Amino acid sequence: MGWKRWAASKRLKPGDGRALQRFRWWQLPLRSLFWLRLPGADGHARLHAVDVRHWARLGNSKIRAHLFLDGRHVAQSTLPAVFPVDGGVIEVAMSNYGIRRCHYRPSDGQPRQLTPDPASAEGRRARFGDRHPGLSRAIAIGSVLLLVIGVGLNLVQLVEPVSQIPPVAQRVGTFESPIHLPVWLNLVLGGGAVLASMERALRLRYSSLLDAAGR
Repeated sequence: MGWKRWAASKRLKPGDGRALQRFRWWQLPLRSLFWLRLPGADGHARLHAVDVRHWARLGNSKIRAHLFLDGRHVAQSTLPAVFPVDGGVIEVAMSNYGIRRCHYRPSDGQPRQLTPDPASAEGRRARFGDRHPGLSRAIAIGSVLLLVIGVGLNLVQLVEPVSQIPPVAQRVGTFESPIHLPVWLNLVLGGGAVLASMERALRLRYSSLLDAAGR
């Protein structure tokens, strides 16, 4: 067991047996729900659900993932979470914009993403992708371009003031940025980068370079 898995086991708490609540439309911005059906030790299929309530961040509380088995609460953990299940583990992680990872990792074999609830924002985005694959790919490419452009321009503009810090200037010299965007355009690019990261989070796509830098 690696240290990350060990740390996750320390965050794991038993559930209280309550029933899983159905996803409501008004929970779209602040709740994620994923499903996974696995064969149990007795050979019968067991239905797992991972429920993450994002609204905890509004009160500066720690966000928790909750594991339900056949509709009953069996475990909970702060994020990132690792839930032991039949044949492997379920891994759950979150970025600043949404779910970063919700995958089943079998003891042998490749990890696979859990299925988002059709009523959730992730489920609606997945259904949109199935119905309009061309448009979905275009939106996905646009999200990446927005992040690349936004991050690239911000870095170019940031290098100039950093290079003027005396110790830096003495070592490498100063740099004059060829790009000086107006404040309103920087704000627009920043807002576009946030929307792009949110769209990618709905597809559980995350890049430490793009999505983290686009904050």
